Amino acid sequence: MADTLKETKDVLVDRAARQMREHFGDSRLTTRQKLALTCRIAYDGGHDSGLAGQISARGPRPGTYYTQRLGLGFDEITEDNLLLVDEDLRVLAGEGMPNPANRFHSWIYRAREDVNCIIHTHPLHVAALSMLEVPLQISQMDTTPLYDDCAFLKDWPGVPVGNEEGEIISAALGDKRAILLAHHGQLVTGATVEEACNLAVLIERAARLQLLAMSAGTIKPLPPTLAQEAHDWTSSERRSQANFAYYARKALRRHPDCITGEVDL
Repeated sequence: MADTLKETKDVLVDRAARQMREHFGDSRLTTRQKLALTCRIAYDGGHDSGLAGQISARGPRPGTYYTQRLGLGFDEITEDNLLLVDEDLRVLAGEGMPNPANRFHSWIYRAREDVNCIIHTHPLHVAALSMLEVPLQISQMDTTPLYDDCAFLKDWPGVPVGNEEGEIISAALGDKRAILLAHHGQLVTGATVEEACNLAVLIERAARLQLLAMSAGTIKPLPPTLAQEAHDWTSSERRSQANFAYYARKALRRHPDCITGEVDL
């Protein structure tokens, strides 16, 4: 006879969370490897608008971070061709130059001690939605990690290579993990590379769903309490780790060149 059919939802949620803590954890991947895999995951997920966009993660010393080399697409990033730069975008390790637009990453890292990874891209559906000057609407269960967690910048500040854009974007992001940038694209942050990767995948899917739903009718809102519950449940560190491992396995089958040596996922 089943033992759990009369247990409350709270009890079942706590049990599931405990089991995830037991069965999932951080991989043995380095930050460089996680970033390289994230670039390929994002590329396969529609974040493929040429050389537009950047990815970064905090480096080994304060005021440093890893990022990709300007001139390479996300489908060309490997753990070996990433750069280590400082807040002035001076290259400390690696060859080539970083994207000048990376400047606003420094502003976000300074404003948000909880942020350890930033992904900014112009994927097709996010870019299309950004042209309408409307916020992202979360009204489907799979995308609830972004519920009440995606800011909106309605005014396009132009090419983000100056300090002014860093101030504007970091202020508009506030304490959210993501932001839709009108006439531009998206930016997501994470306490870990895994978290940022998952949100990057989700925000493009959420934008695509929104455009499809808007073309068919009026989007109905989620019940706020249930939506927040789903946001919190799907935003746990273990969920991020499990999702990332799945995406990484897929990426490695398609792009084995992005990682040096074998990895166990």
